[in-house]
Amino acid sequence: MRIPRPGVDRAKLEVEDLLKIVLVLVVVWLVLEVIGGILDILAWILGPLRPILGIVVIALIVLWLLDRI
Repeated sequence: MRIPRPGVDRAKLEVEDLLKIVLVLVVVWLVLEVIGGILDILAWILGPLRPILGIVVIALIVLWLLDRI
């Protein structure tokens, strides 16, 4: 383990670089929030149709495997 010497600048990153990293993380967080909101709205709209959508997906897979599509 290295012991830091007094008077030596130990910083490897500049403040601007740290701010860029924080900005990117905030942008990613906001994008994930927007995507989550959109998926919640779609889940609310398609809520009653979920069983029917499941049956349609299963039917399409079976038809694909039987070469009917």
